[in-house]
Amino acid sequence: MPSRQCIMKNLSRFNKVMYFFNIVLTVLTFLAYVLPFLAPKFFPFLSVLTLVLPLFLIVNGLFFIYWILQLKRQMILSGIVLVLGITFVNKFYKFSSTEQLREEKDFVVMSYNVRLFNLFQWIERESVKDEMKSFIDEQNPDILCIQEYSETANVDLRVYKHKFIFMQGNKIKSGQAIFSKFPIIDQGNIEFPESDNLIVYADIRKGSDTIRVYNMHLQSIKISPDVSEMQEHVETIDQQKSQMVFKRIGQAFTKQQLQAEILMKHKKECNYPMIICGDMNNSAFSYVYRSIKGNLNDCFEEAGKGFGETYNFKYYPARIDYIFADKSMKVKSFQNFPQFKNSDHYPIVTRLMIEK
Repeated sequence: MPSRQCIMKNLSRFNKVMYFFNIVLTVLTFLAYVLPFLAPKFFPFLSVLTLVLPLFLIVNGLFFIYWILQLKRQMILSGIVLVLGITFVNKFYKFSSTEQLREEKDFVVMSYNVRLFNLFQWIERESVKDEMKSFIDEQNPDILCIQEYSETANVDLRVYKHKFIFMQGNKIKSGQAIFSKFPIIDQGNIEFPESDNLIVYADIRKGSDTIRVYNMHLQSIKISPDVSEMQEHVETIDQQKSQMVFKRIGQAFTKQQLQAEILMKHKKECNYPMIICGDMNNSAFSYVYRSIKGNLNDCFEEAGKGFGETYNFKYYPARIDYIFADKSMKVKSFQNFPQFKNSDHYPIVTRLMIEK
C-alpha cells in the first residue's frame, strides 16, 4: 500500500490541505455509519453526528468530483465512503416513488404533529386550525394519529366514530390521539420516566383482521427550526455553552434510547400485525430509528419520493416523523406535505393493504 507521504507527494499545497479535510471527513462519516449500531448512552456526544450524516455524504460526493476532475487517485477515499454509504442514501432521498392502484381492501393512515392546532398563535393566521381540519377531511384517512393534540382547540373530528385520546398537563393540556373509522377493541398508553412524552396505542378491528397501532412522541432535542437564529446564537456564545448544546442533544438521545427500549419491550407482547407512527424527533440514521423500525417497513422508503421532509427546519430537509408498517402489509403509496406549513411538522400519509 502506498505510504501517506507518497500519496501526498504530488499534491499542491492547497490540495494537501483539501486532502487533510477529506481524511477528517472520512473519519467522521465512518463514525456516523457505525453509530446507529451503538447505544447513545455509551456515546451521547458522538451520537450528534447522525443528525448530519446526509451532509457528510454530500460533501464526500463533492470531494469525489473534485478529485476525479483532476484525475487524482485521492478520489478513491471518498469513492469508498460513498459506496459503503449506499444503504443510507435511500433513507435520505428517494429518486422515484411507487403508487399502486386503489383496491377495496386498502386503508389510509395519517400521522401529524399538529402543535396544539396552533392554539397559541405561533403562526399568525386565524385560519390555521380550519386549514388543518380541511386538510384532514380532504385526505380522509381511515386511521389518524395525532401528536400534541389539544381538546381546547375544539377541532371537529366527529367523522371518526372510534377514538382514543390521552391528555396530560395541568394548565396547558396536550396529548396523543388515535382516531379510527374501524372499531377500537383495546387501547392504552405507555408513559416514560422523567418525561412528558409518551406513546398511545389501539388495537383496531378491520374486517376479520386486528391491527395494533402505536402513536409515539419521543423526547425532543429542542433545536430551533430557523438555522439563521441558530447561527446568530452560536456567534454570541462561548465554547463552553456550545458544548452544553451538544450535551443537551446527547442527553435527549439517551432518553430516546430508553423510550425506544420501552416500546420494543411492549410490542414483543403483541401478536397482531402492527403500525408504528408518529414524531420520533430523530433521524433515519440513528440508533433509535433502527431499534423502533426493527423488521417493519419504513413507508417512505417503500413508496415515497424526494427527501421526505417532515419538519420545518430551514435549509435542511429533516425527516423525523415516520410510519412503519408490518411486513404483512403492502405499502401502496406514501406522501409528505412540505407545502402545508400549518405546524412545525408536516403531515404524512400512507396507503396500505393487508396481504393474505
